[in-house]
Amino acid sequence: MTMRAVLHHTELRRVFGAFPTGVTAIAALVDGAPVGLAASSFTSVSLDPPLVSVCIAHTSTTWPVLRRADRLGVSVLGAHQEHLGRQLSSRSGDRFAGATWRASRGGEIVLDGASAWLDCTIEHEIPAGDHDIVLLRVHDLDADRTVSPLVFHQSTFGRLQRAA
Repeated sequence: MTMRAVLHHTELRRVFGAFPTGVTAIAALVDGAPVGLAASSFTSVSLDPPLVSVCIAHTSTTWPVLRRADRLGVSVLGAHQEHLGRQLSSRSGDRFAGATWRASRGGEIVLDGASAWLDCTIEHEIPAGDHDIVLLRVHDLDADRTVSPLVFHQSTFGRLQRAA
């Protein structure tokens, strides 16, 4: 296999899209209002210390506001929450319309009905091309094994199907 001299964004998106991911909502109260975004680039990083990461595009207009929060809630969206994935990815409108959520005293927002949630603080931000890798320290977490996660694959939302 040989590498091409120049990789085009459309080709990168097509090939990167072959890897299915979960969909998370990163959210918190900022100045008393809910602020959030959707991210499919979420992954576990370390057990000790407990760290996860998410990649945020430099073009995000939400992240500069959201990063001011003391605590961030990470909700792994359930398969039934595709509408929230779309809303939180939107550049306009009320991203929390129709959503039920709870905020802790620390300000992190967790969406009701998520398949898992994490309470985090920003540990470190690492510039990486046109994104920043944001390392988050996990302070609390839980999962509901009865809720199947929402999946993002080939630029569309989907659901897991268990093998026979």
